[in-house]
This record gives sequence, C-alpha cells and structure tokens, in this order.
Amino acid sequence: MGVFIRFAVVTVSFLLAVLLQNYRLLSRSLPAPKLNDTEYWGPGNGVNYQEDSAVKTFDIKVKPELIAGLKTQLSRPLNLHAPLEGIGFQYGFNTKELQNIVTYWLETYLRNWDKREAYLSQFPHFETQIQGLRIHYIHVKPQIAEGKTVLPLLLLHGWPGSVREFYDIIPLLTSPNEESEYIFEVIAPSLPGFGWSQGASKIGFGPAQIAVVLRNLMQRIGLDRFLVQGGDWGSVIGSNMAALFPQNVLAYHSNWCISLSPLALVTKTLCALFPRLYLDSEQREFFRSFSDEKSYLLEETGYVHLQATKPDTIGTVLSYNPIGLAAYILEKFSTWTNPEYRKLSDGGLTKNYTLDSLLDNVMIYYITNSITTSQRIYAEAFSKTQTDLDRVHIQIPTACARFKWDLTHATDAELKHKYKNLTQSTFYKDGGHFPALEVPQTLFKDFIEFVKKVAL
Repeated sequence: MGVFIRFAVVTVSFLLAVLLQNYRLLSRSLPAPKLNDTEYWGPGNGVNYQEDSAVKTFDIKVKPELIAGLKTQLSRPLNLHAPLEGIGFQYGFNTKELQNIVTYWLETYLRNWDKREAYLSQFPHFETQIQGLRIHYIHVKPQIAEGKTVLPLLLLHGWPGSVREFYDIIPLLTSPNEESEYIFEVIAPSLPGFGWSQGASKIGFGPAQIAVVLRNLMQRIGLDRFLVQGGDWGSVIGSNMAALFPQNVLAYHSNWCISLSPLALVTKTLCALFPRLYLDSEQREFFRSFSDEKSYLLEETGYVHLQATKPDTIGTVLSYNPIGLAAYILEKFSTWTNPEYRKLSDGGLTKNYTLDSLLDNVMIYYITNSITTSQRIYAEAFSKTQTDLDRVHIQIPTACARFKWDLTHATDAELKHKYKNLTQSTFYKDGGHFPALEVPQTLFKDFIEFVKKVAL
C-alpha cells in the first residue's frame, strides 16, 4: 500500500506539473505577427501597381436601370411554399411575411427611392486606393464646440450589416453633448468586400489583413492615433488592430466581445458548467446553460459553416436575387435581435427597426453585388495568423458592452485572458446583435462612459 501511495503521489505531482507548465505556456502572450502592410490584394500580380493615394469624394448614386431591373424582378409572381401551420420563423423566413416585405419594397420603398438615396447620401462619402483595393468610407467631422476635445473614432460593422447601421449613432457622436467633454471625428468604412469597398482578388485576406488595410486607411486620412468601436466582424477586426497596432489604437470598445484563446475556451466551458463561480445573479440571466448554449448555436450557426466552406456557392444563389437576398439577410435581423422573435409570424422585424432601415441595408448589398465577397471573410478567418492573434495580449484600455439578446456572450473571466486592461464591462437587458441600429442611444452612452474612464 505504501508503494501504491507513493506511486499515486508521484503521478499526481507529475500531472500537476504538466498542467502548470502548459498553463504557463498558454497564458503567455504570443508576439504579434509581422504582417506586410503593403501587400497587394487587387487583381493580377501587381508588378506594375502604383497606388493612387488620392482621397476622392464618392457618389453612391445608383444607375436608374439597376433600380428598374429590381422593380421588374420584384413584380414577378412569387411561387413560394406556404409556411407550416403554426410556424413563425423557426424554419427560416416565413414566406407569408416575405410576400408582405416584397410588396412594401416594390410599392412603397422603391417608389420613394430618391428619398432613400438622399438619406443614404446625407453624410460625406469618400474612396481611396489601399493595397490594390478601392476602399469606401464615411467621414463626418464634428461640430466644433468650446471646451470639447475632438477624438478620431473608427466605427466597424460586421456581416450581414453595413455602414447603414451607424446612421443613428453618428449624429450623437459628432454633436456636442452635455454628458461628455469629448466629441468625435467619425470614420465608418465599408469593410473590404462589403458594400462599396472592393473585395480581395486573392486568398488569405482575412480579419487580420483587413486590420492592416484599415490602419493604413486611417493614416491615409491623416489620423495616426484613434479609438476603435466594433461589433460582429468589426469586433474581431478591431481587436486585431489593437493587437497589431497598439501604437495607433488609443482604446477599443466592442459590443460583441469574444476571446478564442485556449485558456478562454476552457474558462468558457467552466463558466457554463459552474456559472455561480463566475457570475453574479443579474449577470447569469445573460448566459445559457451548457446544453442550451450548444443547442442554440447548432441551430443558429449553420450559415457560418456554409460561408466558411463554400461562400461562392451561396453567393451565386443570392447575387442579384433580391428576394432570396432579403430573406437570407433579414432573417438574421429577426433572430439575432431577439431569439424569441422566431415564434412570431412576422419575425418581430418591425418591433425594433423600420422596414426602410432594414431594406436600406439589403439594398447596399444588392446594388453593389457584394454578398459573395462579404461572405468570403468566413473562409479566410481560420488561418494560423488569426489563431496566433487570438493569443496576443491586448494592453490598451478595452470595454465590453453586452446586449442581452445577442448571439452569445463572454464573461470577464474569459476576456481577461486576452484583454489585460478591461476597463469597463457592462450588461444591458435590452438590445441584440445590432445595437447601433437598434438602441443607438444606449450604445452611445456606454461608449461615452468608457472614454471618460480612459486617460487620453
């Protein structure tokens, strides 16, 4: 028995030593990868490429024949299967509601297209060429007010969103506010491959490479130090910018905080199994149980697998197919705003948004034919560069705002494996995945509170 006990002690000690050593290795920050900040992503070999560094005004006006063609497509009879009895959006987009949206799109929205186009044109739009790609962005300078400090702010959207998400929050950021001594100069680019920004012509152009392009964009504009705010892919890209360019990013604010390092994933599992150890009673209602989280993600993330493996196939299905495109995109604005909306026959789409705002976003994808190029980011996001970046510690001030009905949430315990200066962590009982469009005032106030805490 004594020999057995000694053997057991030695074995356990050895295993603990291995675990401790692995923990030390995994808890270390990897050095930020060195990415080529002039790498060419346009068509061809780029041997004769000479970058046009000019910043030009950009007119988003759409050719009348494209709108005429869209009206023709929407006028065709819809031969859709009726939804199952008693079903809302549980099987996907309810075809009865889709017919209602098509009717509104054709008979109301497009009849007023000149007004919608004027609305989308209300902010100054620009374009410039970076690393072989034509990059579009909105640039709004603030109303100068005495006693206010102007800070540059890069706003980053995700998929299936666009710069349209920011139209309600931009005026809040650029107008004097009694609650803050700061006011913001806002730059909101269409991510490369999204909307009016050109997509890459070569493989390997993922979130890390996009971070390089957008840092170069900010320097092209003349802004070397700036804040970053992002959600969805904008969150991933913003985090990459903070990891790659801490000398440029003053602080980072996200409304969809994630950390995919090995230790963070282990912590996430422990949090799901033993939530009381990591979360207070109010925070626990934001997190599903382990089994519920697994079931929910299996049900809601099929699009990720499709777009990460065959983005061009689904892109071909949706390109210049307005009704399919609307169904595919707007379904996300139902479920990702509140999963309970799946039970409603109209998907709850107008509970938090107007149809005009939703169709504005769909129109941006349609008129630019960018659905395929926007989806390729999923296929490019699993490179070794991106995996390594997940293990690069971020030292700049960081804020995480969680909106209850978002797809998923990360605890502070997970985030602190990566974000070593988590300055602000908040939870809101309203809102989902698109807070800039849904609850802009709340997102604005959270951002302002964060900036107040950061010594800039």
